[in-house]
Amino acid sequence: MIPSVHKAGSRTIGLLAYLYGPGKHEEHTDPHLVASFDGMSPDPGRDPKATLKDLQQLLDQPVQALPEHARPAKHVWHTSVRATADDRILTDEEWGDIARRIVAATGIDPGDGRTGCRWAAVRHAEDHIHIVATLVCEDGSRPDDFRSGKRAQAECRLIEKELGLHQVAPGDGTAAQRPTSAERHKAERQGRERTAREELRETVRRAVAGATSEEEFFDRLAATGLLIRKRVAPSGDLLGYKVALPNDRNAQDEPVFYPGARLAPDLSLPRIRERWSAESHDQDAAPTDAKVRTAPSGPSAARRRTASAAWQAVHVIERGSDAVAAAHIASAGEVLDALAKTSAAHTRRELRDAAFAFERASRSHIRAERGHDRALRQAARDLVQSGPSLGRGEDGATTAMAIDMLFFLITATVHWHAKKGHAQQAIAARRAAAHLRAAYQLAAAQPLGALYQRGRHLSRPLLQRQTRALREALPELAEQILAEPGWYALAATLADAEAAGHDPAALLTDAVGQRELDTAESVSDVLMWRLRRTANLPADTSDMVSNAPREGQAARRTGRQAPQRPGSRTRRA
Repeated sequence: MIPSVHKAGSRTIGLLAYLYGPGKHEEHTDPHLVASFDGMSPDPGRDPKATLKDLQQLLDQPVQALPEHARPAKHVWHTSVRATADDRILTDEEWGDIARRIVAATGIDPGDGRTGCRWAAVRHAEDHIHIVATLVCEDGSRPDDFRSGKRAQAECRLIEKELGLHQVAPGDGTAAQRPTSAERHKAERQGRERTAREELRETVRRAVAGATSEEEFFDRLAATGLLIRKRVAPSGDLLGYKVALPNDRNAQDEPVFYPGARLAPDLSLPRIRERWSAESHDQDAAPTDAKVRTAPSGPSAARRRTASAAWQAVHVIERGSDAVAAAHIASAGEVLDALAKTSAAHTRRELRDAAFAFERASRSHIRAERGHDRALRQAARDLVQSGPSLGRGEDGATTAMAIDMLFFLITATVHWHAKKGHAQQAIAARRAAAHLRAAYQLAAAQPLGALYQRGRHLSRPLLQRQTRALREALPELAEQILAEPGWYALAATLADAEAAGHDPAALLTDAVGQRELDTAESVSDVLMWRLRRTANLPADTSDMVSNAPREGQAARRTGRQAPQRPGSRTRRA
């Protein structure tokens, strides 16, 4: 249940006309009172003899009783209370009780013999009510409505529990502003999946992902086709910006502009500048050779670097300071935005939804200490600069590798927020993880299928050797892994690593030691990607001619004696 206390107004009749009217898009149906301060207020929706003027005059009577100079200019208090999408439809009686509890909790009409204001609750839709009150009590005093929004939130948490409704996680003031009802109806009328505010927020976030300067940021914004207005001081300094969709117009056919700060708290120009100013300072302090950075060689190389940066970030979030962890979490959002922007068609929807969900998890009251997150921000930059992936071959396989590592990063974020009591952020990160899991399944299907087939066709001696290596390195997990469908893909990877000169058992021990595997849906999948990344093996093997490394090759590279078959000779490379 979500209460929204609006700014005080000056015209009671104007607000009543809107509440009892058809709505801007004919969305108001059967407007009527469900409760009022005296339980007997005229209802223009159900009583044909009652008028809006009657209700307005009744509510405004205490205001009009004051001398004109003592009347508050903004005397109309207005809040809406909305049920969540998965709540049952409440009755008028239930909504009436909710209204009475909200005005009591906020100090508008505290009850218990204390003086209060006049108010009325109007229902014109199944899922919400509006409460309108006049901010002068019956005795001419002003109500104690200080922090009425927070008080309404607290009361709604109690109402949810008592009525068995969906329990909304308490907020902390760091969420982006929700689209208004008018914005939602406008999007529906225009056939848009998301409101203009949400589309702009997503576009701006993608533009800032990995950007290193204002010039680059605004160039990216311009390339998307957004309309941009910059706010410049008399000195010529840039103070802020606004953006608008070209086809989002008001009644006067003018573009509807949104300042960056109204899209999300971290999209104001000063907050965006923090990302690259701290990074620039950190680079200036670094040795000269550390500043040399080669451009990404392609989507697959960028995705490999993303996987490595994500894996390093997991350890920082689990063990680093709060400020540094917050910076890595914020930059994880940039990586998701960049990956969604450059993803192939078959994974684009899930990755976009993951980035959209994670946006809420990227902010909290713990201020990020920028600069330490340079590797993740560079990964986001590499993804953008390397261009879109076709989702096939090595590009598609390294996408699955990157998503697999990002899943663990987002899971670490869930745990971090949960420990800090950041309920909304933890929920948002869980939603993002669910979308990442779905995206992984789409991206990994082809490369895993190819590795599975190669593993199934390993010679018996080679497969037995990899099984022994598994049992030697991971005795507690070996039987679980051998029973998983992904074991053959892992076996093929161990064979490839052995052929490349690595010790499979040592690689497995190191991979498991990097982090626990309790959150892994498939341990064999996770180990397979870790090994292919750390051993620098090709992620895609579908075009390899031989189904398995030759045993003689593997033996010579590792210094082992190749097993001999009866009557056969040692094979040469």
